[in-house]
Amino acid sequence: MKFTKFYAPTLKEAPKDAQLASHIFLTRAGFIEQLGSGLYQFLPLGKRVLNKIHAIVKEEMDRAGALETSLSFSTPAALWQESGRYEAFGKELLRFRDRKENDFVLAPTHEEAMVALVKNKITSYKQLPLNLYQIGPKFRDEARPRFGLLRCREFVMKDAYSFHKDAQDLAREFENMHEAYCRILRRLGLDFRVVEADSGAIGGSGSKEFMVLAPSGEDDVLHCEKCDYAANVEAAKRAKKTCDKERPEAAYASKFHTPGVKSIAALAEFFKIDPFYTIKAVVRRAIFEDGSRLVVFFLRGCDDLQETKAQNACGALELVEATEAELVGAGLRPGFIGFVGLGGVEFYVDAELEGERQMIVGANEEDYHLVGIEVVNLNKERFKDLVEVRENDRCALCGGNLQKSKGIEVGHIFKLGQKYSAAMDAHFLDENGKAMPFFMGCYGIGVSRLVAVAVEASHDEKGCVWGKALAPFSLCIIVSNVKDARGLEFATELYEGLKNEGLEILLDDRPERFGVKMNDFELMGFPYALIVGKELENDALELIERKGLKKSILKASEALEAIRRLGL
Repeated sequence: MKFTKFYAPTLKEAPKDAQLASHIFLTRAGFIEQLGSGLYQFLPLGKRVLNKIHAIVKEEMDRAGALETSLSFSTPAALWQESGRYEAFGKELLRFRDRKENDFVLAPTHEEAMVALVKNKITSYKQLPLNLYQIGPKFRDEARPRFGLLRCREFVMKDAYSFHKDAQDLAREFENMHEAYCRILRRLGLDFRVVEADSGAIGGSGSKEFMVLAPSGEDDVLHCEKCDYAANVEAAKRAKKTCDKERPEAAYASKFHTPGVKSIAALAEFFKIDPFYTIKAVVRRAIFEDGSRLVVFFLRGCDDLQETKAQNACGALELVEATEAELVGAGLRPGFIGFVGLGGVEFYVDAELEGERQMIVGANEEDYHLVGIEVVNLNKERFKDLVEVRENDRCALCGGNLQKSKGIEVGHIFKLGQKYSAAMDAHFLDENGKAMPFFMGCYGIGVSRLVAVAVEASHDEKGCVWGKALAPFSLCIIVSNVKDARGLEFATELYEGLKNEGLEILLDDRPERFGVKMNDFELMGFPYALIVGKELENDALELIERKGLKKSILKASEALEAIRRLGL
């Protein structure tokens, strides 16, 4: 492609709301352009990158045995009402009516539509398994769209849905998709981790996220320094925490006067013990479809509550801070809350506390704590994984130290089980002739998001630094002065020869100053630039590798062969 025939408008200044490198450089370099809040248009450079991601994703999904489809972007609301998600999904689901007053949604995911696609058509276990996928637009009405392509409202996604006769076959396909996603991300040249994750609004049991490591990532990823274990902080587990400090000893459980001692730090100081041997209470107002109520979560004084784990423990749609007035109104004593004699208030205890002895906890009485408490004789269902796992906690699998990194989610796979098929009455006949809801899996990967993620993972202060797999052009031939007829002729011949070999080459033949062309090359981030300038008289060209801006000299007479050796 000749730059004089190409469309890539560049900007000197970044958009005012741009904070992340991907948002800044993709906009400035003419890859994308904002149309409205959270709405972006792909320009030719950006579309070339998007197409490459699309192609790799499609190739690996086809290789894994999935079948490509294309579903409607707008979905009848009746399907979402049938699954129960129409109201539960919240305001991020864009609802609208057509001229006939029929209700529709702009689909953020396609579970309902895919179930409808196979319902009453796949009728026997002999027709299973089946994995259908599509690569197309989605819409999520984000309250605060930001970070460019990383959190926008309309985006391109690959979503796949598999149908199975039993949980065992679903588990097999789950691992098949796991491997397919790993191949995709390796081909894209990204440093990633596969992490245990929370299923969120999609639902289901098994859940894994694919996180690309990047300093700008919004998610905290904990990964073991010794083994392959990795998890999102919302789902991370650890080996049971221990403490080598002296444990308090009380002859028997008793109530102790602790005037004004309301914090864990004050409690540990009062008894001269490590906070490990104390139990703290965290109270939240849990929001449910039919109302709200206070829920108390108990964990070690040295630990913090993981909000998503707590939300899952009680089955709430959302957890919000409870005010002191609400606590008092429920008969709770802030600073002195314990699970002994708590009354009718719902509560859960962190699983690591089960069976613990000689602990100190609130007495549910102003200015009193209980000492010598054993955490026994509680209903098993009270115990839940509630703690937020931290860096340097020990791995639950091998005991190694857990390290924390920042990551950006690019893919998520779920074992949905029978959640949607049962709700939507989608059945098949099993080996015994019995009607069974399909066992389903769901597998999503953010295609347009990966454009931004690739930049977040590889850039410098001057602009994008594309790897060979995703670069819109692998080489930019820059004619330093297009008025130099010999230089322009040589560059054009070289360009035509490389193009005929199937290489993606951009010939910068614009009548611009050399500095402008170099700035654009650095901003756009093609892997290599070849400078055709005055040194052509001496049979010399300058080759610049974008990563690190390393320079080398090539003989002009050997340029074609030298470029072939780069493996572009």
